Amino acid sequence: MTRHADSVWSAVSSRGDHAPHTLSWRRCVMQHGLDPAAHRRPPRVTEAELRIAAERAGDMVAAAVPEMDRLFEAFGRAGCCLVLTDSTGLALERRGRPGDDAEFRSLGLWSGTLWNEANVGTNGIGTALAEQRSVGIHRDAHFLSMNTGLSCATAPIRDHRGRLAGALDISSARYDMNEALLGVFLHSARGAAQQIETTLFRNAFPGARVVLAPGCASRHGLLALDRDDIVIGATAAARQALGIDDDWIAAGHGAGDLLDEDTGERPAGFEDAERRTVRTALAQCAGNVSAAARMLGISRATLHRKIKRHGLRR
Repeated sequence: MTRHADSVWSAVSSRGDHAPHTLSWRRCVMQHGLDPAAHRRPPRVTEAELRIAAERAGDMVAAAVPEMDRLFEAFGRAGCCLVLTDSTGLALERRGRPGDDAEFRSLGLWSGTLWNEANVGTNGIGTALAEQRSVGIHRDAHFLSMNTGLSCATAPIRDHRGRLAGALDISSARYDMNEALLGVFLHSARGAAQQIETTLFRNAFPGARVVLAPGCASRHGLLALDRDDIVIGATAAARQALGIDDDWIAAGHGAGDLLDEDTGERPAGFEDAERRTVRTALAQCAGNVSAAARMLGISRATLHRKIKRHGLRR
């Protein structure tokens, strides 16, 4: 038994070891029945199975290609490879330098391999998908002794409904890789994954108005609104920040409801909505009542009555 395997068994059996990767190690032993000293390469699917999986994840792959190209341009010379997987951990796309390909292929970082925890233990891709968070797994933090030469930075990717869709991984097999550089890789992978999510979201709602969610610190916290300002979609970041889900969206809430909830005020109903609509039309028309009436599809006289009723100034 290797020294690494001894360390894994010791950490798994210790109640006092709460390192993030130790939680994954325990899953590998208790849920998946893995042995850290075992020789386990990630399983490969057939070309036909890979093609079907890539077609199923076609929207994500298309959104990810520009980000993978950009990252590879920045980090490719550092001796790393990039891998895009689906939600099961199946590698769909990769980027790597020809001079590094033989090594990464021997390690299993290649299209068509399955990097989930159940098969290969703690690793960047499998653990990021299992825990649905960005993770950096540096060398000895891997579960299998045979993978301790790798350092992996992986960020999960969510679709337009906030569901787990895949993961983006930057891996290195360099002996001089350190945790500081891995942190840079992780930050970059996370940013690229968020941009992929944003692209997926915008593509899913091509006719909608996409706005930043109120009170959301992330620029990727977005809402999709229809022509009546009804919320028809929300990114994972927006859902988390606002505490909304598919059921809330299906109920047909307006964007104003979120603003009211954010400020603690109760909506005033139809009169309040009409007042906001009239104000918006007047503002967009620089106070020109005739132009605002045409925008709203009502007569000038009707608009004058509404302005007077709501106490609005032109």
